[in-house]
Amino acid sequence: MSINKSYAVFGLGRYGRAVAKELLDNGAAVLAVDRNRKLVDELAGEIPLCKCADITVPGVIEQLGIADFDVVIIAIAGNFEATVMATMLCKEAGVKRVIVKCAESMQKTILEKIGADEVVFPENEYGIRLAKNILSSGFLDIADISENISVLEISPREEWIGKTLRELELRKKYSVNVIALKTGRNIDIAADPDALITEGMKFIVIADKRKIKKM
Repeated sequence: MSINKSYAVFGLGRYGRAVAKELLDNGAAVLAVDRNRKLVDELAGEIPLCKCADITVPGVIEQLGIADFDVVIIAIAGNFEATVMATMLCKEAGVKRVIVKCAESMQKTILEKIGADEVVFPENEYGIRLAKNILSSGFLDIADISENISVLEISPREEWIGKTLRELELRKKYSVNVIALKTGRNIDIAADPDALITEGMKFIVIADKRKIKKM
């Protein structure tokens, strides 16, 4: 995803604020929503498009125009029922990607069953990482090895489809070391360098994140 996409953040506790501010700092257009008027007023100077609304009330999702947003991040603190309702309403409205914060694995299972595209656990630092990930055009940060070197999941560029790893020469061109190929939930750690790259396939790589962004 890129900053050309539109983002809505529901819930402006520590986690939601961290995501919203990081997206804004990177030039993204962000709508931030919370039902706490005092909190919204406090953050209005930091987050220009900040609305006070209860998104679980019928009709509010439509009034806010949420169906037009590319990504919705739901970070409603301490109210799982509201989180479930918001997730369902966003998916029913046709939001393409709904990312939801939850507190435990059982909640994660429920949220995935009702349509959440991604479920994360709440940490302020992860909120910042999440924002960086969804802005970074096709890679997901799995683990940091050093300040700049990480294990990443990346999507192949369109022009790579139908070619092989040997033909792409990613190590030579971009200093990217492919350590596995991921297709759906299947991860092949002994990838054939002559196997064709297919639509929907992901690369698990070790790389310098700065070079990945340039790539």
